[in-house]
Amino acid sequence: SRMTQVSHQQWGEVSGLGSVDLWVLQSSQVRVEVLTLGAIIRSVCSRGKDGQKEDVVLGYDDLEGYVSDKRYLGATVGRVANRIAQGRFVVEGREFQLDVNNGPNALHGGLQGFNKAIWLATAVEGGVQLSLTSPDGDQGYPGEVQVSVSYTVQGETLTVEYQARSTKTTPINLTNHSYFNLAGQGASDIYDHQVSITAQSYLPVDDTSIPTGEIRGVEGTPFDLRKPVLIGPRLKEVPGPGFDHNFCLSSPGDVWTERHAARVCHPASGRVLEVSTSQPGVQFYTANFLDGSMTGKGGARYRKHSSFCLETQNWPDAVNQV
Repeated sequence: SRMTQVSHQQWGEVSGLGSVDLWVLQSSQVRVEVLTLGAIIRSVCSRGKDGQKEDVVLGYDDLEGYVSDKRYLGATVGRVANRIAQGRFVVEGREFQLDVNNGPNALHGGLQGFNKAIWLATAVEGGVQLSLTSPDGDQGYPGEVQVSVSYTVQGETLTVEYQARSTKTTPINLTNHSYFNLAGQGASDIYDHQVSITAQSYLPVDDTSIPTGEIRGVEGTPFDLRKPVLIGPRLKEVPGPGFDHNFCLSSPGDVWTERHAARVCHPASGRVLEVSTSQPGVQFYTANFLDGSMTGKGGARYRKHSSFCLETQNWPDAVNQV
């Protein structure tokens, strides 16, 4: 029962880019589907306490959905996840200007980020490794970067490992942007989920979602998620449309180690998602910008607060805020 079965098949064709494969990682407890487009997690199926299998990750029924997607459903995000203020940064005395694609800022790697590339897949023990070469100057970033992400399943654990090597100094911040609803991807909201995040502090943001520079303690704020909190009532206390904030799991300079980050529980189904990471931050995002305009799997309409993301990452705009 410890064995994970790995298989793959062609899933479609993207004009001008090539063919896209679907990889399936199946253990006795969980089934994960991964696309070579964007190294996307297409689905995660697990059983609830009633034995019912549900797919708990938002996505699309066909390839066209992912090709035209603007909300990073399931995607590997890079070169740099989250926002870079004004799309500008300086490395080794040189200023770089990226495309601005989110108000005044650069978001999630640019107009053609890693989420829109077709990755090369090879089977590994219990899963799949996807690799990509990002050329020097890709989306305005310096250096040629060899990047790989591996997805492996053992029992009920999905492990995601990232590696990157660059020919020049470049910022890099890789994450996965899966949207979860533990009641099933077609459920209307996450108000009945409980969340806890192991963070003593979080990063307040300005009105363009760039961290202000303050590291603020969560004590006495709606961002205190150190004990499990029901998401629905708590969302009413959060300023703005919902959570879209970096929670600080460790401080710059802390020893590199895997730490427990977050736990989300859906009491009605008994499903629990636990996240641990070696990264210093996790962006807790409550799908504030989904608006029902997208048709997802099985004809589901994905609306505001229909799901949540836990994007393990380096702190946003770190390249300008060290």
